[in-house]
Parts: sequence; C-alpha cells; structure tokens
Amino acid sequence: MTDFDAFTDLLNPDMCVVTAGAGGERAGCLVGFASQCSMRPVRFVVWLSKVNRTYDVACAAEFLAVHLLTPEQFALADLFGGETGDRVDKFARARWTEGHGGAVVLQDAAAWFVGRIGQRIDAGDHVGFVLDPVRSGAQGEPDGRPLLRLADALTIEPGHPVD
Repeated sequence: MTDFDAFTDLLNPDMCVVTAGAGGERAGCLVGFASQCSMRPVRFVVWLSKVNRTYDVACAAEFLAVHLLTPEQFALADLFGGETGDRVDKFARARWTEGHGGAVVLQDAAAWFVGRIGQRIDAGDHVGFVLDPVRSGAQGEPDGRPLLRLADALTIEPGHPVD
C-alpha cells in the first residue's frame, strides 16, 4: 500500500454506467471516476480506461450517456461492470433507447444525462471525457434513495482486466 492508497481507500464514490454509440457499435461500462467539473457552464467529466472497449467506441462518438443506479439495480451494474463487450452484447440484456445524437440511454437507470463531448483529457491509463449536458431524465421525482457506490460494487469482477 502506498501513502496515496491510505487516502483513496477512504473514498466511496458514486458509480455510474457510461454508454457510447458510434459507427453502428454500442458500448458501456461501470465507472467510478466521474464528477461535475464546472458550474458555469455546467460540465461533467467521466474517466474511461484505455483498455476498455467503451473507450474505443467513445473516441468515435460525439455524445455519451451517463447513468446513475441505485443499490437495487446491482444486476445492471454487474452487467456493465462484470462483462466485456468484446464477448457479450450487454445491450441485448438491458432495456435501452437511442437518445440525443445517437447516445445509448438505459431506460431502467435511476437518472441519466446525455452530454456532448467537449474535450478529452489524457491522464495516463484513463482519458477524461468532458461533457456538456444536453438532455437528462430520471425515474420519477428524487426520493432520497441512495445511489450505487463503490462499496456496493466491490464484489463485481471486472469484465476487462485493469492492466
């Protein structure tokens, strides 16, 4: 354990599913590195691993969709985090629709938004996709339900190796 591990081990970020569609392909993955990064203008950044298939499709996309899940939606998180699109069509097992700009929107997510990719930031083994939100939706009114967090997803074996 490095000194930085002592810091990051205390974090418990919200998990989200990021989906991309481009050139007739769809891809999506479970992401723990994501946050709002600007208030004016509103911007959000998601970090995708360069070894993940979703990264390849996202590089060709103009828009991405970001989805929030609740702990009760663990099966959906497991599908997008524990399987790889290299072997499995995840979208054959999930309800989805084509959203703004060809983005892939998961219909059962607690909340989602579609954002235009405004910038890509190479930061090592991950690339940040800075998104300008253009559409959003939610399953009803916010009711204080907790979101799926890293601690809820620790049992998911990554569908794609980290290295």
